[in-house]
Amino acid sequence: MYSTLPGSLSVAMDRISQVFKLEREKGRKVFIPFVTAGDPNLDVTRRLVLLLEKSGAGIIELGVPFSDPLADGPVIQRASQRALTGKINLKKICQFVKNLRSETEIPIALMSYYNTILYPGLEASVKMMAEAGVDGLICPDLPPEEGEELIDLSHRNGIACVFFLAPTSTQKRIKLVSQKSSGFIYYVSITGVTGAREDLPLTIKDHLKQIRSITNKPIAVGFGVSKPEQAARIAQWSDGIIVGSAIIRILEEDSFSEDTLSRIGEFASQIKHSMEIGYDQAES
Repeated sequence: MYSTLPGSLSVAMDRISQVFKLEREKGRKVFIPFVTAGDPNLDVTRRLVLLLEKSGAGIIELGVPFSDPLADGPVIQRASQRALTGKINLKKICQFVKNLRSETEIPIALMSYYNTILYPGLEASVKMMAEAGVDGLICPDLPPEEGEELIDLSHRNGIACVFFLAPTSTQKRIKLVSQKSSGFIYYVSITGVTGAREDLPLTIKDHLKQIRSITNKPIAVGFGVSKPEQAARIAQWSDGIIVGSAIIRILEEDSFSEDTLSRIGEFASQIKHSMEIGYDQAES
């Protein structure tokens, strides 16, 4: 049975960090799929989480729907709108995670815009997440300079607080995020919003090497990764790969037909397999 220890750093932080550590020891990288909670409903989300875990996911990133998701492209924006139409909110998602803990202990990181957490009260929101069994929190619109209260509350409740780095991040910024981010560092591979891309920048390798010269914290790459060959290449240099829009697009295109789960499962398995191949062929 999953349990948390409010006031302790060790439980959730260790669960996320341990995934990266164990995968590294096995010569593998961490696959982190993203799905929007409640798209099209929470029962489908439950089935997706369990399927993605069986398909090789090491951590699940669960999106909290928001009416103005500035960092997200059209695919995830539409997913948020569908979930909001179903009246999905943070409280319902936390109850969902709590219920899910009877079926899986896979680490779950919520990706939530700051207002969604701030509105019920920061302390109340963080305690609710901790009691539900949430392991990590990602706020795309909260810079670490303004996040001290949330960082402190998250750490005291055993929740990792993940921050972003981008291709435009300066040396000073890399040092700050490396200091403040826990669980892993989220590297945004492109300048812009989320969404599948045909091509990713060739500079990813050099940027990740620059970050690694400053910190030994795990780095997961997201935004734009949509094909197995992309995952294979990036896995040579990162500790994990985050894939969201490509998965949600399958869900959207199929309108959740009988074949949707099998299509998503096959795609996720291909991504995970390609990451292992990419790691095996890593450049020195």
